[in-house]
Amino acid sequence: MPESGSSAAARQAKQKRKSHSLSIRRTNSTEQDRSGLQRDMLEGQDSKLPLALRSNLLDLFGQIEREFENLYLENLELRREIDTLNDRLAAEGQTFEGADLAKGALKTKASHSTSQLSQKLKTTYKASTSKIVSSFKATTTRAVCQLVKEYAGHRDGIWDLGVTRTQPVVLGTASADHTAMLWSIETGKCLLKYLGHQGSVNSIKFHPTEQMALTASGDQTAHIWRYMVQLPTPQPVADISTPCEDDVDFSDKDDADGEVEGPIDCPSIRVATTTLRSHQGVVIAADWLVGGKQAVTASWDRAANLYDVETSELVHSLTGHDQELTHCCTHPNQRLVVTSSRDTTFRLWDFRDPSIHSVNVFQGHTDTVTSAVFTVGDNVVSGSDDRTVKVWDLKNMRSPIATIRTDSAVNRISVSVNQKIIALPHDNRQVRLFDMSGVRLARLPRSNRQGHRRMVCCSAWCEDNTTCNLFTCGFDRQAIGWNINIPALLQEK
Repeated sequence: MPESGSSAAARQAKQKRKSHSLSIRRTNSTEQDRSGLQRDMLEGQDSKLPLALRSNLLDLFGQIEREFENLYLENLELRREIDTLNDRLAAEGQTFEGADLAKGALKTKASHSTSQLSQKLKTTYKASTSKIVSSFKATTTRAVCQLVKEYAGHRDGIWDLGVTRTQPVVLGTASADHTAMLWSIETGKCLLKYLGHQGSVNSIKFHPTEQMALTASGDQTAHIWRYMVQLPTPQPVADISTPCEDDVDFSDKDDADGEVEGPIDCPSIRVATTTLRSHQGVVIAADWLVGGKQAVTASWDRAANLYDVETSELVHSLTGHDQELTHCCTHPNQRLVVTSSRDTTFRLWDFRDPSIHSVNVFQGHTDTVTSAVFTVGDNVVSGSDDRTVKVWDLKNMRSPIATIRTDSAVNRISVSVNQKIIALPHDNRQVRLFDMSGVRLARLPRSNRQGHRRMVCCSAWCEDNTTCNLFTCGFDRQAIGWNINIPALLQEK
């Protein structure tokens, strides 16, 4: 028997009210009802996400909804209290109208009540919205730290990168694909490819005054090679920033070698000017000493070697580490070398006095020291797989002057020259910025559409460059150029 029009309308209104009540007052339902609703929603949607991931996302969104619902209900309750208070004050005002003493008492009472209410409002909203405020702060960070350019073309992960110290200013990258590449910072175009190594290229450093590069490799050698590049015509400013919406996510594509757009017609160099030999293991890093007449290498054979660049002869072999070396770095204007190792220590080698070569051992980490770098002053900053970064004073090496604790292993760090901002590349794909006292300044934006999609291996500052002043690279086979608004970053601190 068909229903009458009024009966059908009543039932439809009842169902609508029931549905509305279910969506708004979900916190009143049982956990069984909630999980059943989640299953229904999951089964009813056409999505390529795994069921477990979708269920987890739905649960998180449910928690967010419940937080906002609690906040909404508290807001309603506070509004009712305000209305009640106003009604009571209005009634008391009418009762004592015309009496000066009563007006004073009323004013005092109202002021006290309002103060209590104001404090309650502040406490309630501060407790309820702390997580929401964090998301707003992240939005501000994105405005201060912007992704400008991506440098794609390597066929394997990028271990290291650096910027030339002479004109023309270009970016250099060292990759596990056995090559090193030089890039135009402004256009992202590959200018030159070095093909001289027979193994993974683990580091790249540029000569302080000449157009020469120093690369360390898994083939147990370090190469010095000269380069000449011509910068392409800069693109219009509007084309410098790659739209994030067009980025391709290779996070789950291990076999994407053929899909990465590579610089096919890039000029190449196949022969080194000088080859530095004598290591019995992988050469993991190399750097120029001040002046550029000597170079130091660090190897998995537990030794660091000091070479004369002109003759390629071994000058000193620096031994003492108990396990493989992971990094080496030289002081920008003094004959000092710091080496890092898997033995949880880093060592400071002093060559300032030709007759005495002293060494100091820094023991402050509990896992592999992945890098230790000098600042322009008298500090060393060390990063480790123990998820900490420590700042040391060269005049007092007993204990660090600052410790930064993070949630992921730290790789090859970099410290800006002028403001001494530490850039931390992490295993968990994040890049964070800290000051020398250990205060966190920012986290570089990262999502499925921008930022690194694999482990971030290295960071390098270039503060004088107007296009990009920070570079990072990782095992997603790309380097990224960032523009960090340093004055705004420090102002937010």
